[in-house]
Amino acid sequence: MYQSSKFFQYYPFSLFCLHRIKATILGILFCLPTSLLALLLLFLLAYNGFSVFYINLPLPAKISPEPANIWPANLTGEKTVTKLPSTVMYAVKEEKPSVIWKTPIPLLSKPNFSTVPISKSLRSRRKRGRLERQISRVLSIGDKSRRFSAKVKEFFENSKCKSRFFMTWISSLESFGNRELLSIESLFKSHPNACLLIVSNSLDSRTGRVIFDPFLDKGFKLIALKPDFDYIFENTPAELWFNRLKKGNVDPGEVSMGQNLSNLLRLALLYKFGGTYMDTDVIVLKSFNKLRNVIGAQTIDLKTKNWSRLNNAVLIFDKQHPLLYKFIQEFALTFNGNKWGHNGPYLVSRVVSRVSGRPGYNFTVLPPPAFYPVDWSRIRSLFQGPRNEVHSKWLHHKLENIHRQSFAVHLWNRQSRKLTVQEGSIIDRIISDSCIVCNSSQSSL
Repeated sequence: MYQSSKFFQYYPFSLFCLHRIKATILGILFCLPTSLLALLLLFLLAYNGFSVFYINLPLPAKISPEPANIWPANLTGEKTVTKLPSTVMYAVKEEKPSVIWKTPIPLLSKPNFSTVPISKSLRSRRKRGRLERQISRVLSIGDKSRRFSAKVKEFFENSKCKSRFFMTWISSLESFGNRELLSIESLFKSHPNACLLIVSNSLDSRTGRVIFDPFLDKGFKLIALKPDFDYIFENTPAELWFNRLKKGNVDPGEVSMGQNLSNLLRLALLYKFGGTYMDTDVIVLKSFNKLRNVIGAQTIDLKTKNWSRLNNAVLIFDKQHPLLYKFIQEFALTFNGNKWGHNGPYLVSRVVSRVSGRPGYNFTVLPPPAFYPVDWSRIRSLFQGPRNEVHSKWLHHKLENIHRQSFAVHLWNRQSRKLTVQEGSIIDRIISDSCIVCNSSQSSL
């Protein structure tokens, strides 16, 4: 009885303790899933990392056979045993090593990785290959027989020239067309007693001579010769530049090397022989005989009336003129094959602007109408026929101005090559006035 009453006396306290224990257990149970999940994730990550990066590296078995001779230097027969580093010993996994063969197996040499990126290295190789190809083409243009000097001397002496003209043609024979023939016709129409030397590899051939037969049959003095660069550039700043080019020490750049070579050839030819150089897209309108040591302005400053840019499509200079030497020197010192015009029109403009007013230079800069009556941006207007009566009057007035003010017309080949000569246009009338052989197709000029 006493025990029963004592039990009921402590029952509420026991019940309270049970509730506390129950609450604690439930709290632990509520928290337990999150902890288990975290522990499970950590376990999975550890297991995954262990399975991925674990490498079973068995220890080599203790074997007594003679060590294999794997060094190339031991091929001579010397038994030199070299202890390999552990990184090499465990490069191959082998559970049960069998007999070690004594066949010499050379170790892989350490790769010689370039620190230059592949793309840059590839560009460099391509650039070098292009440079070599351009130099090879340039050298193939030259006369290897060295007959140029003798032929030129014979041509000028026997022809009894009243004036000397020079042209260069670095392109193919097939591209020499009606426009170039018209330029030659206009030259002889205004200078029937002139001698014309065309420096060209392709035209100095049997087919090239056939092209010029109509002129030769009429008694005009004309010859095409492969250039001897060493002779032409001799005793000028171009000599050293060309030697560097042949050795691959000059970057030809992106601009056609033939074009830049033509820019230099015209200067060196005039310096060595004296006379007149003109591009093959220049149409001569009247005699140059009264012109001496002149260069033409392409554009002028409308405010100051001074020239703003010169051009080298027409050059008339005495032999060994000091300005020509300065041109050649500038070419050799500042050559840049990546900028169009840098070694041509811009070159002569730079030099003339520096030497103007200095003593010892005697030359004249002619205004644009002399050789460039129409700028390249407006050359299309000379090829267009009359659209109406007003336009017809404008064409007539423009043609009269050209005949009165101009010695020649530069056709700006790059801009007008694909243009068609329309009937009644200014070029159409100039062609009719310049005709000698008269077998050129005017529309395909």
